[in-house]
Amino acid sequence: MQPGYPSHPPQQINNNMTMSIVSIFLFWPLAIPAIINASKVNPLLQQGNFAEAQAAAAESRKWSKLALIIGICIWAVSLICCILSFVLSNSASSV
Repeated sequence: MQPGYPSHPPQQINNNMTMSIVSIFLFWPLAIPAIINASKVNPLLQQGNFAEAQAAAAESRKWSKLALIIGICIWAVSLICCILSFVLSNSASSV
């Protein structure tokens, strides 16, 4: 074994980059910090900072989930408004 190398393989931590990238299409203001935190995970793991890598992954997951939830809610409200507008305009024109 060579000095300076860890005796065990580095832990694998999910950086949540996929969820962060998907969330940018739904609500980009919160997806940006998610992507920034997700991009920090692998370099921190390579440096051996497992606790900081886990914290960055947790932050990435938090921001991604918030962006997904808010984005899905906005899309749902928009869809409901469009449907109601269509229904109301058709019922008003048939009277």
